[in-house]
Amino acid sequence: MRSADKEALVHKCLTEHYEKYYRIAYSYTFQEQDAMDIVQEGAYRAILKSDSLKKPEYADTWICRIMMNEAVRFLEKYRGRTTPMEDLPEEGREDQMEDLDLRRALKKLSEVEQRIVVLRYFEEEKLTAIAKIMDLKESTVKSSLYRAVEKLKKYMKAGGAEYGKVEKRV
Repeated sequence: MRSADKEALVHKCLTEHYEKYYRIAYSYTFQEQDAMDIVQEGAYRAILKSDSLKKPEYADTWICRIMMNEAVRFLEKYRGRTTPMEDLPEEGREDQMEDLDLRRALKKLSEVEQRIVVLRYFEEEKLTAIAKIMDLKESTVKSSLYRAVEKLKKYMKAGGAEYGKVEKRV
């Protein structure tokens, strides 16, 4: 496949699946603007590197991986940048609190487990698709997903913030 054709294919995927890429980014940051920045940077990288796409039939999978990597890169760059609760508007504060609980729960997982949970439950990807996106065996994805769900259950049963005390006893 010619380089120009690959670039056109990447453009098409970015356009058709924009919302999916946005949801992936949002699941890492829980901030609309940050998620949009991640998707923009991820799209730029995908277009820039479109000639390195080996299998055109996996363009969406390839772009998903780029978006996840970009989200991780973004988080490493801006780690610790948060908005104080008193700066949040009253309406939406409850949603922000739920997002904060979910973010804290996801942070208890390894990076691989986080990615698997996001792809499985936020993006509703099948295990075989997750295995392709992450370049893992399907059995590894299954076992990692199981462990991640168990950790999340323990976290939620312990009441979220109290999880640290429970985790030390386990």
